Amino acid sequence: MATAAAFSVSSPAASAVAARSKVFGGVNQARTRTGCRVGITRKNFGRVMMALAVDVSRFEGVPMAPPDPILGVSEAFKADKSELKLNLGVGAYRTEELQPYVLNVVKKAENLMLEKGENKEYLPIEGLAAFNKATAELLLGADNPVINQGLVATLQSLSGTGSLRLAAAFIQRYFPEAKVLISSPTWGNHKNIFNDARVPWSEYRYYDPKTVGLDFEGMIADIEAAPEGSFVLLHGCAHNPTGIDPTPEQWEKIADVIQEKKHMPFFDVAYQGFASGSLDEDAFSVRLFVKRGMEVFVAQSYSKNLGLYSERVGAINVVCSAPEVADRVKSQLKRLARPMYSNPPIHGAKIVANVVGDPTMFGEWKQEMELMAGRIKNVRQKLYDSLSAKDKSGKDWSFILRQIGMFSYTGLNKAQSDNMTDKWHIYMTKDGRISLAGLSLAKCDYLADAIIDSFHNVN
Repeated sequence: MATAAAFSVSSPAASAVAARSKVFGGVNQARTRTGCRVGITRKNFGRVMMALAVDVSRFEGVPMAPPDPILGVSEAFKADKSELKLNLGVGAYRTEELQPYVLNVVKKAENLMLEKGENKEYLPIEGLAAFNKATAELLLGADNPVINQGLVATLQSLSGTGSLRLAAAFIQRYFPEAKVLISSPTWGNHKNIFNDARVPWSEYRYYDPKTVGLDFEGMIADIEAAPEGSFVLLHGCAHNPTGIDPTPEQWEKIADVIQEKKHMPFFDVAYQGFASGSLDEDAFSVRLFVKRGMEVFVAQSYSKNLGLYSERVGAINVVCSAPEVADRVKSQLKRLARPMYSNPPIHGAKIVANVVGDPTMFGEWKQEMELMAGRIKNVRQKLYDSLSAKDKSGKDWSFILRQIGMFSYTGLNKAQSDNMTDKWHIYMTKDGRISLAGLSLAKCDYLADAIIDSFHNVN
């Protein structure tokens, strides 16, 4: 909306300024108004024309959003000029030289695509058929009966985040009374996803600060106490942010309770093959629930295990009780995806299909995953050794070795994490999580000094 006023005065420029001040109610007031535009036009005959236009933005009620707590870490890191700085915030794999890494097998798959001269036509709403087949087989095992029986509805989506968001929209539409249970703590974006989808959620106990381990009894009690038919969001492996996973025996008990309460298990699988180095070992939890005949939601991502961070390639899988149920579920997922993003990108999907579908490249991928997972394990061991050697207080740091995957939950609180950044130039999330993927063996001693100082000298 805009309003305009025009007036003229038979005076020099000084009088024009006075007139302008009068219209605004004083010079100071003029300076405090926002969205105002003032124009002065001088005429040869000595008169001054002044036009005043006041523009009021339609976006005046839009507040400034807070910075993302994870991505904001990288922005602060880039602004730091210290040579000692270390970015342990964002979960992206780095080499020992702390440089981004593109898998060799990914380069081969891309070269193969170029050689074939493949086009860039739209994919169907459900995505690339070869990708969907490969991703379901990778998750559940190629010989899994649920695949052969047509019980799996798979839709290629926009990495793990997009897959979770699509599933959340499905829950909101077809289970409007259901609640989602989320671990405390969890990946920072989980709550945002369900909030935006208007799906109610509550937390179940997971992390025990006393042991820096799993609060298994609290977890089971909270799942048992939840309303029957709730959705239970579980991290398939390498729990983010803690790196603390249930044992196989504990997974059995979790499955027992979820089955007894008629809950729906909903797995977020972002690190298959990247946690232990074994695709099959990291899929144990999901396959356990499916083997029991349970209907299951699974969101998948290839950002970490194939390093396809910017390609945004993943999938939502729903294991159903009958083929006709899977068909109906898939049809409604497609219906939800159509107005959301229409259809998924093709480049990353073809990389996955080429790698998984070619025995030679598949073998090379598994070797590279083992190397990446092995580097993180070596860094984890070195950090533990450095902490144990340098800390003379007798504190037990062995919880670092019991954690798995790219993250470690250090047990540092916000004030201590701030000290890590302010004094030591080490950037991390304020819940004490560090990404070991951004750490090198050469930096472990320095990080250990910073952790010990922050833990013992900052309350």
